[in-house]
Amino acid sequence: MSAVSTGRFVIQRHQATRLHYDFRLEMDGVLKSWAVPKEPPKESGVKRLAVQVEDHELSYMDFEGTIPEGMYGAGKVEIWDKGVYTLKHRSKDKIVFTLQGKRLSGDYVLVRFKGDKNWLLFKKKTD
Repeated sequence: MSAVSTGRFVIQRHQATRLHYDFRLEMDGVLKSWAVPKEPPKESGVKRLAVQVEDHELSYMDFEGTIPEGMYGAGKVEIWDKGVYTLKHRSKDKIVFTLQGKRLSGDYVLVRFKGDKNWLLFKKKTD
């Protein structure tokens, strides 16, 4: 499925059991979500593991705060970056998009590898 469309994105810095970044794209009426163990790449040449997790409701786009102990994802959540994105290509195993955020901007790719949940997130080289 290839299409050009726009939507919102958010990256939440999540200090849970382990620090990670929740990378979320507004898509299909939900936030498609990936847990990224290290800071998302600001420049090309850096690849990050992105583990797909359950979709989140759109209301989670603006969430910042502390998830109480004993609850799933317990820990501090803060918005690390947010903005809009343009979807350039989407298939079962690859998503290509342009981010326009405060920290991240440019063309990015999510490509699936090693099973259903594991993806690579990277910034494309600019011409």
